[in-house]
Amino acid sequence: MEAKRRTAKTLVAKLSSSSEQTRTASVCELRLISKNDPESRSLIAEAGAIPYLSEILYSPSAVAQENATATLLNISISSREPLMSTRGLLDALCHALRHPASASAAAATIFSLLTVETYRPIIGAKRDIQYALIDMIRNPNSHPRSIKDALKALFAMSLYPLNRASVIELEAVPALFSLVVNDGRAGIVEDATAVIAQLAGCEEAGDAFGEVAGVRVLVDLVNSSTSGRVKENAISGLLNLVRCGRKEVGDYVKEMVLMVCDGVSDVAENGSSKGKDKAVELLKLIDLGSVIKQCS
Repeated sequence: MEAKRRTAKTLVAKLSSSSEQTRTASVCELRLISKNDPESRSLIAEAGAIPYLSEILYSPSAVAQENATATLLNISISSREPLMSTRGLLDALCHALRHPASASAAAATIFSLLTVETYRPIIGAKRDIQYALIDMIRNPNSHPRSIKDALKALFAMSLYPLNRASVIELEAVPALFSLVVNDGRAGIVEDATAVIAQLAGCEEAGDAFGEVAGVRVLVDLVNSSTSGRVKENAISGLLNLVRCGRKEVGDYVKEMVLMVCDGVSDVAENGSSKGKDKAVELLKLIDLGSVIKQCS
């Protein structure tokens, strides 16, 4: 362990070098070590690497920026508190989100930090981060990996109820439904519908979903040949709209769900444990007692 600590200190010391070549070589080595040796992650953080890595995210060198972001991602798996306590780190990650070389790792790092419940309101208060993540999913030139990482970050951010309204305000809903309707990649559709289901859990969702015929899209997904996870996400979204939306929104959702009660019943019978519970609850809300009995 002592040898690993010395190695971390030596490499971190090189991050302060005036030589761009030396800094880049060091950060590339730190990326490999932090990827392959989980024990080293806390040692790298303890050696004072995070402020230097944060600064490198502004580097004009795509190689240095990419490796610094990946190193921060690796550290975040084991040592999240040092990242959150580093002044300016979230702003640096936001900057990295806007650069193709580092966007995916930056989004994944934000997702990693958002797995800690107490960090969600802090990160959610950074509207620039929200906007950058939304911009990633709406940009047709974004790499699929970057889109998936951005969706996971938006999902984790939306687990905190007070973040949902601001994500909706920044026009996430049209971008999400565009992915669902136009993107044929199953993994992306699954992740997009998971975010949609979370955002449906606030009153502001009613108008935003109405502007893109979102309820109809979710209803169509319930009866489609898509994956079980997508169907369960769609049902979760519809359920949240009834629970959290205005009365007229809930009444409209109930009316639409009546057209796909067979699909909801199928999930109630054959879905995952959580999916079954939500499907049965949705059926109860639309007062289909006879259908519920068949699913029991």
